[in-house]
Parts: sequence; C-alpha cells; structure tokens
Amino acid sequence: MQAPFNHSQLTVYQEEPINAGTPLDLLRRSFLTPQNAFFLRTHGSIPHVDLDTYRLSVTGMVQNRLDIALEELRSQFPAHTVTATLVCAGSRRKELDALRPLRGELLWGPDPIGTAEWRGVLLRDVLQAVGVQTDAHHVAFTSLDEVQEEGKRIHFGSSITLEKALSSDALLAYEMNHEPLSSEHGFPLRVLVPGYVGVRSVKWLREITLQEKPSANYFQARDYKTFPPTVTADTADWNQGKTLEEIPLNAVISTPQEAETRQAGPNKIQGYAITGQGAPIERVELSIDKGMTWHPTTIVSRADPWAWCLWETTLDLAPGDYQLIVRAWDADGHTQPEDMGPLWNFKGYANNAWHRVNIHVI
Repeated sequence: MQAPFNHSQLTVYQEEPINAGTPLDLLRRSFLTPQNAFFLRTHGSIPHVDLDTYRLSVTGMVQNRLDIALEELRSQFPAHTVTATLVCAGSRRKELDALRPLRGELLWGPDPIGTAEWRGVLLRDVLQAVGVQTDAHHVAFTSLDEVQEEGKRIHFGSSITLEKALSSDALLAYEMNHEPLSSEHGFPLRVLVPGYVGVRSVKWLREITLQEKPSANYFQARDYKTFPPTVTADTADWNQGKTLEEIPLNAVISTPQEAETRQAGPNKIQGYAITGQGAPIERVELSIDKGMTWHPTTIVSRADPWAWCLWETTLDLAPGDYQLIVRAWDADGHTQPEDMGPLWNFKGYANNAWHRVNIHVI
C-alpha cells in the first residue's frame, strides 16, 4: 500500500511538476530524514501504480529476460539495507545564478538533500540472475512517469555503468526508513545508486535494460551534464558534456541561515558535509575572516561510506557583521574550491565551492 504523503513542511520551488526542498533547520533535526520531510525532485507525472498488475522488466543484452512482480522480487532475492544520502545535482544552483544568471532552471538552495535507510534487493543479484551478455557495458533504467520534453511525451530514464551496477550497494529499493515508498518517492520500486547524484536513482522503475552504450534517454543524453563556463545552452554540443555521476565533496552551513540576526556571545554553528568520491570526510572547518584562519568543527554523526556527516561548533562572536565560510576535507587530502567562477555552467550543476552565510550579531 502506498504511504500517505504531506509536503507542507517543504519549501516548494515548483507546483507542477512538484519540486520542493527541505528547510535547513528541519534537515538538522535527525540524521535520517523522515519520508514526509525528504526533498522532492520530479520532471513529470507521479504515477499511481496498481501492485496487482505491476511488473519490473529486465531486458536487453541478457541471457534470460525477466518480468517480475514486486512480491516475487522480494521473495526470490535477499533483502539488503543501505544508509545513503541523495542530493539533487542542482543543489546550490541559486548561488551560481547570482554570479551569472541561469536560464530556465529551478534556483535550488542547499536544500534538495536527504538521508535515509533504504531497503531492497541488490541490483547485482538481479543482473546475475538474468545473465549479462559479454558486450553489455551499461545498465539503463526507465520510469513509469510521463514527461513533456521537446514536444514529446517520454518516460524519464538514466543509466550507469555495469561496473557501478554490480557494486555491493546499488539497490532496487522498496522501503525508505522502514516504510514502503510513498508515491512521491518512487512507489513501488526505485533505483538507489549510493554516492551518485540523485538523477541516477530512478523512481517508479518499470524497466532495466542491459546495453552496450549509455542510455539515449533525453535526461541522459541532453541533460545532467556539465560544460565549461564559456559554453552556453545555444552553443553546447551535448556529446562533449561531462556526465554527472559522483557527488562532489561539499559542506553546507544549515544554522544560522543567510541574513539571520544573532545575539553576541557563544553561537552554535551547524551543517552537513557529503561526498561520493570514495574517501570519507576527514574534517570540516569554519572561517569568519574570509578564509585567513580556520576553526575546526566536530563531526557529531556519520554513517560512511554513502551518507552525509553532520558537524557543529560553537564560536564566541562579538557584535558586528560576519561572513561564515565552511569547507570540508576528505581522507585523501582533497578539499573544495574557493571560487565559484570556474564551476559556473549554464545548467547550474555541481556547485561545491566554499559555502558562505552572512549574519548580523548584536
């Protein structure tokens, strides 16, 4: 049965199709984000699925095609649980738009993100059961939704490499935080690709196709790619774009928020940090003097390797105006870029420059 859903707590960016982020103070209330507080990213309709007729198809370059009902999937394959953070590729797009205007994009803040405990069956187990042909190198996913793009009605689609699909954590998920998926979050079945931007975790899954090349679906071939700052929507060659996959190293201040007024004295600063690039986050640092000096923070919650970590620190602030700046480092010594300029792209994706919040202390 589909779980009821109420998005009244969310910040709605678009009503139709529904797109909404989680207020940052709400995000920090728990390590796992409740399903009815989890951000919503949709491109078209939200399907309403009858489980009596629902079937998942696994086709393409396989030795044995599979058409299977949800209950059969659950009974024939062992269940696995993965704690993972999902984040929209357009997170923090509003900052890039302030640097140089973007055209026709949802101006997300740092709020299209959430962490859940996902339960389902390993994608690897299903692929091994059908038998993968030698020339198959990509696994494509097709959704049950309907999207209007370039004057056509299409289904949302995406793909990942076979290597990623055969990893030990990629799931076909049917539960989220011990509840069945709501219709907004992919009921009855969705893909969960830990460490990758959310677009790869296709909701309302209807078909898995093994194929030689990446998906030709609009959202794989002509969207969710990045280009240098000199390229525009009018000059872009989509074959030359960089396909978005791993979540870039990023840190965000959730408390206090932009333009907030605080009382002088001890002030708690909180936020999250995330990466999908292999090495765990080692430390998060905060600056109040434009990056000249950095204060260590304390990581208070984490669930490596695929979930965010929550950090906090307390600074004694005198009256005045401050710009809080945060950056994260991973265990391999990588950190975030200071400057957004080289990151600007006409789609506004993958902004992981230092996050800055201006506050007033009285």
